[in-house]
Formats: sequence, C-alpha cells, structure tokens
Amino acid sequence: MAPIAPKEPYKLLNTQASINAKKIRFELNQIELPIGISETFGMIIHPGAALAVPITNDEKVIILRQYRFAVSRRILEFPAGTLEDGESPLESMKRELAEEAGYQANRWDHLGQMLPCPGYSDEVIHLYLARDLIKLEEKPKGDDDEDLEVLSMTIEEFENCLASRNELLDGKSITAWYQARRLLKA
Repeated sequence: MAPIAPKEPYKLLNTQASINAKKIRFELNQIELPIGISETFGMIIHPGAALAVPITNDEKVIILRQYRFAVSRRILEFPAGTLEDGESPLESMKRELAEEAGYQANRWDHLGQMLPCPGYSDEVIHLYLARDLIKLEEKPKGDDDEDLEVLSMTIEEFENCLASRNELLDGKSITAWYQARRLLKA
C-alpha cells in the first residue's frame, strides 16, 4: 500500500467570518483549491484529539456510554478528548483515560491517525491501544459537561453489541476498534 499522500495546501483568499466556540472555531473562508477553483467553504478548525481502546488484563473492553447533545442521545464510544495547549496526543490520552474511564495504562500502542470529517474539519484524531490497565482508586475530575457511564465487556460481548445494531457507535471508535483488533489478534 502506498504511503499517506502529502498535503496539498489551498490558498486562503479571504476569511468572511470566524466564530469561536468551546475548543473549536468555525470559519467561512474564500479559498482557491489546488485545481484552481475559487469558492467559499465553511470549515471547523480543531486542535486535534486522541482516543484509546482500553483493554484490561483479563481482556475486557472498557467503553463509555456518553450523552452527545448534537444527536440528542447516548452513544457508545471509547475514551477520547481534545488536545489541550502544549499537550502531546499521548499525554492527552493518558489524561482522558483517567478522567473519563478511571484507568491508567502501562502499555500504549499507536494505532495511527484518522480524519473524522475531512469535508468540513481539519481535525486529526490520534488512535491508541491502551493495555495493562490499572483501575484508579479515585477518578480525577473531568469536564463539567460530561455525562457518561463506564462499561466493561468481553471482546465477544462488545463485538456482539456492535453486530446487534442496538447501540450506536461513533466513527472514530469503529475505526480505532478495527485497528486495535489487528494488534490483538497478532
């Protein structure tokens, strides 16, 4: 398989609007594409994120059932979070795993990166497999707006849950699980 294609930057002609929101910015920009066409596009500017697939020593999958306001429901997803200023993706993931799931991992495997919404966002999510987990006695305080439940399932239960289509899972979690399974089977 060929390596990841290099970036082909567009030319920013004009920023027509910019709105800052929690952790992201929305811009309305007139740009010239590499093929020479000029158009106005809306784009979400994102600092990046990290996600971990946590697997316990007894091969339990740790996953969250988290409320997401944009879809007005609870969905299953792996612990993840936005990179803070000056924080590496792995540092971010270690913090998020503790805050969201209440675990610390002694083994980290990088699973690659994914682009969740490249049609309108520059977000890059760094994916990890977190193993050799230690349950924390006390979970550090996370974000005030997080509404989540920590679940533990065997790999078979988790895959049956996915196959049942009775639970919604977000795309970043599905991508990370696919990559993690390749390492777990090796």
